[in-house]
Amino acid sequence: MKQQYKFSSAIVDYYFSERVSYLKKIVEYKKTIIITDENIFKCHSKKFKKWKLIVLKSGEAYKVQTTVDSIIKKLIEMNADRTTTLIGVGGGVVTDITGYTASVYLRGIDFGFVPTTLLAMVDASIGGKNGVDVDNCKNMVGIIRQPKFILYDFNFLKTLPQGEWRNGFAEIIKHACIKDAISFSILEKQSIKFYQKNRGALSELIIRNVLLKTKLVQHDEFEKGERMLLNFGHTIGHALEMKYELSHGQAVSIGMAYASMISEKLFGFKDAKKIITLLTKYELPTFAEFDNNKIFANLKKDKKRVRQEINYVFLKKIGIGVVQLISLKKLEKLIQTL
Repeated sequence: MKQQYKFSSAIVDYYFSERVSYLKKIVEYKKTIIITDENIFKCHSKKFKKWKLIVLKSGEAYKVQTTVDSIIKKLIEMNADRTTTLIGVGGGVVTDITGYTASVYLRGIDFGFVPTTLLAMVDASIGGKNGVDVDNCKNMVGIIRQPKFILYDFNFLKTLPQGEWRNGFAEIIKHACIKDAISFSILEKQSIKFYQKNRGALSELIIRNVLLKTKLVQHDEFEKGERMLLNFGHTIGHALEMKYELSHGQAVSIGMAYASMISEKLFGFKDAKKIITLLTKYELPTFAEFDNNKIFANLKKDKKRVRQEINYVFLKKIGIGVVQLISLKKLEKLIQTL
């Protein structure tokens, strides 16, 4: 099922519920190089037979410029030119690295994604943000450039570890909090186990979230306004993720819990407990002890910072998020009271 979505800088083809083998109908086989990681290759090596392949080490620790440099050297060795297409098959780390590498190699070549994790399917692969981490700062270097296509092969989810299911649902809950009260109500009635056993419901949920984020990005591709809502829970979350041994979903979940409580204090938001209850239901953490000095030292380097203030996402109601500048000092004091 192919659908096209127009962004300000490109038209992107979405292929829903296709097998990865369908790639041969989308790209020129001989002019394509697939980038994946060790975990995906180990579980799905048969899917990559005869493709030109670059296999990366797995994990956020490798989402750095040195990895990009090593890929570029391999692309040169493989005689990749401006007619070459790169395809990132993997989670958010792989898609970020692939999109960024394709955007800088020879000043830009085509690329596409096959997201293999729930988080990558509903969030990381969508919207054109591609980049790497620098010195414990999340996504500090990168570019906004749309892929040519995204192919969704839901069969990859069959080998998804339980922790990655939780990571994905953190982003799904985020979408519900900022823009989709109906989804929030549906999620309250279901569970991770329900979606793991009901493929039809899972497919509907994924596509709903894909389209929600796509519409936000279409309205504000370069994050000047509404797209900032997608950072709900990410301000504190990214700092926690880079400073402590937390997955992206765990860190963002904690960030959403704090943001909900702060929204209660500043805007009279009445449903912080409902959000915390939902996060807990989907096996995600909500509050944690952390070193304020470490976290706020990291926030001072956050790309959302504007001088001594930071763009922060609050909730007025479930499904209605707002972005406002708040001083780092005020934010720190509020967090200390929780």
